[in-house]
Amino acid sequence: MIRAVVFDVGECLVNETREYGTWADWLGVPRHTFSAMFGAVIARGLDYRETFQVFAPGFDLTEQREKRAEVGRPETFGKEDLYPDARPTLAKLRDDGLWVGIAGNQTVRAGGILRSLDLPHDLIATSDDWGVSKPDPGFFRAVVEAAPCAAGEILYVGDRLDNDVRPAVEVGLLTALIRRGPWGIIQQDDPEADRVPTMRIDSLAELPGRVAEFNAGAR
Repeated sequence: MIRAVVFDVGECLVNETREYGTWADWLGVPRHTFSAMFGAVIARGLDYRETFQVFAPGFDLTEQREKRAEVGRPETFGKEDLYPDARPTLAKLRDDGLWVGIAGNQTVRAGGILRSLDLPHDLIATSDDWGVSKPDPGFFRAVVEAAPCAAGEILYVGDRLDNDVRPAVEVGLLTALIRRGPWGIIQQDDPEADRVPTMRIDSLAELPGRVAEFNAGAR
């Protein structure tokens, strides 16, 4: 049975359109140009950070994050960037008696922002908190250690096959692949998108019903 549900952050709970738009502004390139190149990089199976190298060879993302913060233009997001189905889904799952976690590849600053949003949760953790980032299996082992149940009773929800679903499955977690955001759309026709995850969804609003259905079949 599914006893815990853990959510990725970017393009799962948070719409990152504004965040990436500010990076285009920081680089001094049109937002639509940055977005087009971002999609092209993902479609080629490359690390999304290669997008920055196209416009600024040698670009160091960590260093530039610090520079942005120093001049009062840090990466940020807020309640207005949450997908509309995020908060209601988290609340419904907790009301249904499931343990709910939020864990993704995020900075310490992003973790602080997430905690300030008053989201229904039992855990908020970031890759910076744990010192290990997806797709490293160590990240998902940390998820298992944090949850109050076994790996096979945890459903990890994410938008990426490469960073979320495949490595979570390797560690023994159940998975839900949501079809939204750049990766979710670009990877939607990958044969593994149907074969590997426990379930596929188009909206988080589907999740409480799908979890209940899964658990009813497991009894």
